[in-house]
Amino acid sequence: MKLKQLSLIMLIAVAFVACKPKDSFVIDGTFQNPGTEKKVFLFGMQGSTMIAIDSTNLSEKGEFKFIRKTPSVDFFRVSVGNHEFMLIAQNGDEIKLEADLADKTLAYKISGAHEVDKLSELNGIRNNFAKQAERLQAELEAKVAKQPQDRSAILEQLKPQYESYIKQLNASILKFAADNKGTLASFYAMNTLSPQEYEAELVKFSDEIKEEIKGNATVDTFVKQMAMLKAVQVGQPAPAFTINTAEGKAVNLSDYKGKYVLLDFWASWCQPCRQENPNVVKVYNKYKDRNFDILGISLDTDKAAWLGAVKADGLAWTHVSELKDFNGGTVRKYQVQAIPTSFLIDPTGKIAAKNLRGEELDAFLAKTLR
Repeated sequence: MKLKQLSLIMLIAVAFVACKPKDSFVIDGTFQNPGTEKKVFLFGMQGSTMIAIDSTNLSEKGEFKFIRKTPSVDFFRVSVGNHEFMLIAQNGDEIKLEADLADKTLAYKISGAHEVDKLSELNGIRNNFAKQAERLQAELEAKVAKQPQDRSAILEQLKPQYESYIKQLNASILKFAADNKGTLASFYAMNTLSPQEYEAELVKFSDEIKEEIKGNATVDTFVKQMAMLKAVQVGQPAPAFTINTAEGKAVNLSDYKGKYVLLDFWASWCQPCRQENPNVVKVYNKYKDRNFDILGISLDTDKAAWLGAVKADGLAWTHVSELKDFNGGTVRKYQVQAIPTSFLIDPTGKIAAKNLRGEELDAFLAKTLR
């Protein structure tokens, strides 16, 4: 009799497991301290954009639930008020999401499936950095409160510590991605890195995952973008182009063959570009007689603003522009996604370096130009 009872209990347990939905995923969530927020939205991917695909109301206890279907494992986002929580889900997953909306670090707990467990691990890495940054911010505010006149000096004093935190965070993200290749969590991790600073790593990662993560629209788009970016990596032949000066004179990249030439993509409206210009002027004056030149390629659409900035900043080298912002043909050829961006082309027409700034550019030229 006892054996029959045990068998019945086991059958009920198996039946319960078998009844879990396999053609959809479930997100069960609880938000503490929601305040006046009552509505929760679920966003999903459409192409490379996230759009709202569902919504529900919070219960009196701050609880909510979504049940949805997805063609394949993909990114989703739960939003309430100004708070956003990234998730990864596939059919069959039963995900638990918990967060305190009063938490300034925007930390949240997720569990219930392999991908979200990995995403939770990544969030732990990033939350640890957020806590370090928060402590540093508190230290900054305390010191400035005592010596408000020394704010700039205090910022400079704490800057190396902050940069050290950033370096440690990025190293941890790279390790996480390497240890978890084949997951969307690793892809998400890599895309939290600066695309300019970690361009080579992103291109390499793309080559490594293009066969492992197929069929996801976001990943497929990334792989295509990185394939185009691969063509303008260090060591590759610099794409040929012809652009006109303000006076209508055609300038070709081939005009600089036999020289080191810095292609400087910038714009009058770009404050980081304008701040970097004094460094570029200094380097130009130092090396212009040592087989080195600069070609300024402006992304301005306003010709007068472009030329006014050239004059105001004392940029004595040749300047060209298609006056088309990021839509110019040459800008697209070189996959320029942000400015300032620069390419140092060697005398044979190959890309020798990218995005060297200030002292880095000076040091590179001092070592290279004999």
